[in-house]
Amino acid sequence: MGIDLITIVGPTASGKTGRAVALAKHLHSEIISGDSRQVYRRMDLGTGKDLEEYGDVSYHLIDVCKAGERYNLHRFVRDFHKVYPELKERGILPVFCGGSGMYVETVLSGVVLPDVEVNEPLRNQLQGKTLDELTEILKSYKTLHNTTDVDTEKRAIRAIEIEEYYRKNPSEALKADRRTATPLNSLIIGMDIPREQRRQRITYRLRKRLDEGMVDEIRSLIASGINPDDLIYYGLEYKYLTLYVIGELSYEDMVSKLEMAIHQFAKRQMTWFRGMERRGFKINWLPYDIPEQDFFDSVDELIESYRSADAC
Repeated sequence: MGIDLITIVGPTASGKTGRAVALAKHLHSEIISGDSRQVYRRMDLGTGKDLEEYGDVSYHLIDVCKAGERYNLHRFVRDFHKVYPELKERGILPVFCGGSGMYVETVLSGVVLPDVEVNEPLRNQLQGKTLDELTEILKSYKTLHNTTDVDTEKRAIRAIEIEEYYRKNPSEALKADRRTATPLNSLIIGMDIPREQRRQRITYRLRKRLDEGMVDEIRSLIASGINPDDLIYYGLEYKYLTLYVIGELSYEDMVSKLEMAIHQFAKRQMTWFRGMERRGFKINWLPYDIPEQDFFDSVDELIESYRSADAC
């Protein structure tokens, strides 16, 4: 069957982007980003894009929508399945890199989401209903695991439209359901970093990005017309720096609260990745500070072991 792609995961500040770029160069590959916030243009320092690390390595699913929009898992899966087949057709073994566990796991689960056309009769029927009413209708189709689909009336109507499509096209619904989708065969590499080193690197990186102008990035986004509430919605850096810029937090409180929030976020990331292992995903953990050649050798050995297993 072979390997469909190589996935690099790890918590924030574990150095996964640098490792993914180095590996892409080593394999003459390209990177697909699995980060839920790096999709936004002009949100660079706060999302930790570190685009200067990429050099001449091509990357995908970074800067694909405007700041202020609300990207979601559904859009990501659809975008991934536009990029991924094109890379495979060119004979490239993609390097999939991300810290957004839900995005990474959903893609690796093999979920494929169809292009659902507008259902005008259904939209006319739903027009004028309140968000609470639309939410209840959506609940009649599925269990709501998050509130992304019901942020606004428009999003709720679209979610109902999609669920109605699945009801009428059960074969498409099977491909969109993790329980019945065909998983991708990915070699997953996890960057293993001890808790104390992770905390130190988070603190250092936060101070560095503040020095590099992260506050000015927020001011520029607001000055361009983006509503502060939309930036706060993105959480972490964009939440706390926006609260500082609009005068609701002092600089010292902002830094303190943000640093704590990033530490908590990194912990949640690791909880998700450990959960992935319990759900059947094999993650090969390598030390975050492993020498580069040793990293390449380890990945090459893992790739060869996958090929050997396929040959048996």
